[in-house]
Amino acid sequence: MAKHSHEFVETFDGFLGYGMDRQTDENTVQVFLQKFSDDDVMTTIIKRMSDDDLAEVFGVVGKMLKKHLTEPEYHRLFLKDED
Repeated sequence: MAKHSHEFVETFDGFLGYGMDRQTDENTVQVFLQKFSDDDVMTTIIKRMSDDDLAEVFGVVGKMLKKHLTEPEYHRLFLKDED
């Protein structure tokens, strides 16, 4: 059984656009990130990214994880630790 999921992008059928209201912004970012992390997109784009691009993505994601998840949430939700 897979540990990771991208259900939201598969089922969301509402309006997407950024800057309209908070809920639309949240929905748009979630769809955008799930589409970005798709295996086919990553396979194509990752080799084209510069070292700076890689560091920037890694830094932004790491910063968001550290800022918005507790240590237990990080292990449970992001790392998918079984313990």
